[in-house]
Amino acid sequence: MESNLKVFKSDRFDVEDAASLSLFLYPDSLFIFAKDKNQSNIGIHEYINFSWTSLEQLVISDHLLRADLPAKIYLHQPEFSLVPGVLFQPGKEATYLSFAAAQQANTSYFNTPLDSNNLQVLSCISGKLKKTLEARFSDLTFHHGSVSFLSYLFKERFNLIGQEILVSIFENQIYAAAFSNQELAAFNIFTIESKEDILKYALILIEQLKFDRNHVRISLFGATSESEITEDWGKKYFHNFRLLTPHANQNFTHGFKHLKSVNLFETNWQFD
Repeated sequence: MESNLKVFKSDRFDVEDAASLSLFLYPDSLFIFAKDKNQSNIGIHEYINFSWTSLEQLVISDHLLRADLPAKIYLHQPEFSLVPGVLFQPGKEATYLSFAAAQQANTSYFNTPLDSNNLQVLSCISGKLKKTLEARFSDLTFHHGSVSFLSYLFKERFNLIGQEILVSIFENQIYAAAFSNQELAAFNIFTIESKEDILKYALILIEQLKFDRNHVRISLFGATSESEITEDWGKKYFHNFRLLTPHANQNFTHGFKHLKSVNLFETNWQFD
């Protein structure tokens, strides 16, 4: 496992300065952000080719995880549902999520309110994985991984035009959001095999929402040089296409290097 670890840290990093942790579990990777008492990031561990089943071993071996610090866990997974706040009823989680996936026994549910409680982002975690984490951390909260991207979009909503499709790329998956007149009209997670699949899902949203292909604006976050996604490429298909980096609500202590190469949404913006 150690060979799959990349470390980013400040010049004066000291694990004793860590006051809280944020863990972002992606389908095939894990990012651990350690923050000091001022909520500045002081160290990041990136595990590539990571299996969630390895987490029990990792909480013992990774030195960022050895202290019992307040921890936030963000799970990037297909099992989630968006429920209007006025309709959300605690205790109905299994029903809400049944549209996303078959529900397993011994499942624990959690939800995150967004947009001034107008929206609840609901997801779940296996009882085994939750037990592993609770055995390590006494102060623990869970969120679906989409909440950072969604919270950013709601923050930026008044800068949106009438028809918007916004896409966040991570590994071989994307979050795709559509806004109509600054209101969220659609949101989902999709698996992609090539950059052309991004076009496919954008076109599906355009057709479903009856957007004007010549007017709608397509914005992509997380494009890397390896993906070969450029603005020139996108503008072959859409008149209004752009690549974006989210505004930052994250601070880093002095000395972080090569962090831009990660191109992870949460290095700029996190839901807190």
